[in-house]
Amino acid sequence: MNINLNKKVVVITGAANGIGSNISKNFFKEGCLLSLWDVDFKGLKKLKNEFPNEKQSDILIIKCDVSSEKDINNAVNKTIEKYNSIDVLIANAGILNPYNILENPVKEWDDVFAVNTRGSFLCAKAVAPFMKKNNSGRIIFASSFAAIIPSVGSAAYAASKSAIVSLARVLSAEFGPWNITVNAYAPGMIPSDMSKIDSLSENRKNEMLDTLSIREWGKSDDISNLLIFLSSKYSRYITGTLIDISGGKFSVQFSKHARK
Repeated sequence: MNINLNKKVVVITGAANGIGSNISKNFFKEGCLLSLWDVDFKGLKKLKNEFPNEKQSDILIIKCDVSSEKDINNAVNKTIEKYNSIDVLIANAGILNPYNILENPVKEWDDVFAVNTRGSFLCAKAVAPFMKKNNSGRIIFASSFAAIIPSVGSAAYAASKSAIVSLARVLSAEFGPWNITVNAYAPGMIPSDMSKIDSLSENRKNEMLDTLSIREWGKSDDISNLLIFLSSKYSRYITGTLIDISGGKFSVQFSKHARK
């Protein structure tokens, strides 16, 4: 299978750090033209400097708050001005404000939905007209395993990520006639600044690993590899779905028993 994404224009939100920066680097390796958005512009500049100098023209960085329609429309216009097309949107930007529900301030709840759900909606709405013009496109939303099984203390996050799954299903039908696929993916346990897995006790880490069929932490490359496939011509018949990329988390009730 020869996945050829050379010169495809790929928008990646939340690109400056963590999984987003890894996604950016892996799509760059595929020869893509990148439009990287993040509210952390300093982080974007640092990331861009990690790419070869002779390829800097293939990377556009834009300060963008995905909860702002104005920011998103500005970012789309700059992307079209530079590349004259948008082939792939990866709505990766997301935040987590953990609270038990009775302690959850309304503003914190709204902030999570503004970035995670509203941001995905606004980005898709902004790029879709250009994809329709090309009669082709890929829209990929970062959901979460929390949309499958939520955790105590993360109601806003789980609800926002569940909403993205329904959004992907509806948009897959609305955009399907123009050969635009819309999917969501649900990462499991990947060490990152958001998950804070590295700060957990060894006992807690072992408890969490025991829930996995593949008893090891996920890697950012695992996510990138899936997204590269979903962005390719080989995924043309996959749309309106949530792809679980969690190492088989809770595939059975007590997966650790299989190792005895």
